[in-house]
Amino acid sequence: MKNVGQSIEHDAAQGHVTGTAPFLEDLPLPSDALTLGLVYSPVACGKITSLDLSAAKQVPGVAAIYTAADIPGHNYFGPHFRDEPVLADQQVLYVGQPVAVIAAESAHAITLARAQIILNIEAQEPILSIERAIKLERFIGPGRRIARGDTRTAIAAAPRKLAGVFHCGGQEQFYLESQAAIAYPGEQGQVIVHSSTQNPTEVQHVVAEALGVAQHQVVCLCKRMGGGFGGKETQAVLPAVLAALVAQKTGRTARLVLTKDEDMCSTGKRHEYRVEWEVGFDLQGKIEGVRANFFSNGGASADLSLAVLERSLLHFDNSYYLPHVEMVGKVCFTNFPSNTAFRGFGGPQGMIAIENIIHEIARDLNVDPYEVQLNNLYGTEDRNTTPYGQLVRKNHLPEIMSQLAATSQYRERRQAIEAQNKSDVLLLRGIAIMPMKFGISFTTKFLNQGNALVNIYTDGTIQVSTGATEMGQGVNTKIRQLVADEFGIGYDRVLLMPTSTEKNPNTSPTAASASTDLNGTAAVRACETLRGRLAELAAKKLASVELGLTESPECVIFEAGLVFDRRNPAAKLTFGQLCLQARLERIDLGARGFYATPGVDYNRETGRGNPFLYYTMGAAVAEVEIDRFTGSLRVPRVDLLMDIGRSINPAVDRGQIIGGFIQGMGWATAECLVYNERGELLSHSPTTYKIPAITDLPPVLRCDLFENNDNDENVARSKAVGEPPLMLAISVWTAVKQALSQAVETEDLRLPATGEEILRQLYRRANVAKSEIDAVETATNSVAPRAAVMINSPHSN
Repeated sequence: MKNVGQSIEHDAAQGHVTGTAPFLEDLPLPSDALTLGLVYSPVACGKITSLDLSAAKQVPGVAAIYTAADIPGHNYFGPHFRDEPVLADQQVLYVGQPVAVIAAESAHAITLARAQIILNIEAQEPILSIERAIKLERFIGPGRRIARGDTRTAIAAAPRKLAGVFHCGGQEQFYLESQAAIAYPGEQGQVIVHSSTQNPTEVQHVVAEALGVAQHQVVCLCKRMGGGFGGKETQAVLPAVLAALVAQKTGRTARLVLTKDEDMCSTGKRHEYRVEWEVGFDLQGKIEGVRANFFSNGGASADLSLAVLERSLLHFDNSYYLPHVEMVGKVCFTNFPSNTAFRGFGGPQGMIAIENIIHEIARDLNVDPYEVQLNNLYGTEDRNTTPYGQLVRKNHLPEIMSQLAATSQYRERRQAIEAQNKSDVLLLRGIAIMPMKFGISFTTKFLNQGNALVNIYTDGTIQVSTGATEMGQGVNTKIRQLVADEFGIGYDRVLLMPTSTEKNPNTSPTAASASTDLNGTAAVRACETLRGRLAELAAKKLASVELGLTESPECVIFEAGLVFDRRNPAAKLTFGQLCLQARLERIDLGARGFYATPGVDYNRETGRGNPFLYYTMGAAVAEVEIDRFTGSLRVPRVDLLMDIGRSINPAVDRGQIIGGFIQGMGWATAECLVYNERGELLSHSPTTYKIPAITDLPPVLRCDLFENNDNDENVARSKAVGEPPLMLAISVWTAVKQALSQAVETEDLRLPATGEEILRQLYRRANVAKSEIDAVETATNSVAPRAAVMINSPHSN
């Protein structure tokens, strides 16, 4: 039986549920290991006038305290520009920015030392909103632009026109394992870093640069992460560098694990956006021209903000053909932690911007948004080229939308909901459908590569090492299945080893939903090399003069743990026997595989090209219920339909689809980042930041896979599944918008659609004084920082 296509359990499932899978905080350390803690900036912007560490260094148990002056190499790092300091040097740029690292025998000693540090900062006025950054023209890096046609003329000539501003908030990754790293000093200036990272190669490079050593002196390992969601693509670097710095200077093992409060206050999140838009359309809702200006909140340094913004522009079209379109984007500098990657990587912000416009068009024409969607949907023979010039090949969007609308009874339920809303004074209901098209590949060309090392042992078992990191998404499980099938053996005969820069150099981050595509294909290519060697040996062993069977490697079959010539299946070797014979005959049983994604080439200067190998597609129908008096939101039913090609592991993929959708639902409806006027994060713990709970799950959640076998561009004809389903949760937000359209004449619903935000919209129809409306808007603004009292901040003095 083939392993690929089977619902084999996640290879760490039992370890996770029993608590036996070790994470960095669980690993045993040498008896002299040091615990690390950070000293954080208590202000959002200012000049460091003095830093007195003398008393803190005398605290019993404190081994050392280091500042930017103690970093022997580069204090600045960054994937786009080297503009982010490891430790603040002269200037602080956000609340929670690390200023010093304390190395001590215990956490208690660190607490005592922090109290003895005298840090004086001359505070300056911070930039705490996108609007203020725009006003001051404080931007990070160059802008981005993608355009097609004559947008201004098309909008001006259109029968109908609309314009507006859309706000969507950020989101905390909320991985269960906070940022963490352990550094072990080695011989000859070497250091071994165990990091909870999606990007071991970047950790290796930045640690080497900060310590002033060569890259070959640093090894980074990652066995697993307790979640990442993009938050550990670049930002795992800082704890790794600080642990390595202490290890290098003290000669002792050092471990740094942030608390949840520290992590939330000092690390970047999904980017908040302001989108200014204008659209022209005909009386059937077909878009004739559309313009959108995207402004993202980048925080205090570039990080990945330019790449995130770029993907927002590349996904503004979502599933719709836009004949005349202009998209311009800028990253705003603000005095917050540098925002970073998050599942979807800018795609959600782009898609929700166009979905908001689609629903505004439907409201203006008083039609079902579904009809507007269908009128603008990408075609299969024509109207199937993106604004950046890529052909949407093998487009199944029309089929997916039609199938889901039928199986979910969308039209019938919409009619029933509208009838209910006319008579129900307590509940307000809404329903929405949305399509989704998400491009798969890194938009930076050189990142589209993967390598793998496959070692076969003489008992027929296999170890595989790749550049992919396991954060719970099941990439190791899928690669085990792919490798097992290459040799016709059981899944349990293959193991994925911890990711290590020592075995797999110069790897790409586990991101962009492409890790199985890249690393799985590389592993398969290594297997093909080994299988060729083994087939030649088997052909020699299985040849038979009596039967007239010459040596024919192409006739050798690997199946069910056995090896045989298909011309004489009665004569068999076990796979282990063949491997032992290969060893005895000096045949190499190890091989490397490499894969570079073909056909991807995007020119960001011209905004044209093919940034993606293919598209993962899907659709969702979401139904919502709103309490008209409290604004509380319930999601009674969701229907999902995803095209993921031929699934390598249906159970793992279903978990990714449902999990991604629920995480997206949190972004769209509940997860509200609240700051005060000083730039301090108030919602910095599970008690104040609301991720979806089990009670928030839709009681009816139907998840189906669209049958599709035509994705021959990718390994095992599969499609990426990690990020795309998150964006289907936009349907929950648009369902809220559709519900409100039946209760208020106008609305400017922001994201997240919290209960407070929903009430802000419902207030609009009440005959109340403007001061009352302003009070509600101030209290429920989920995007801009607002005045509040800071309570129990890990950075307050």
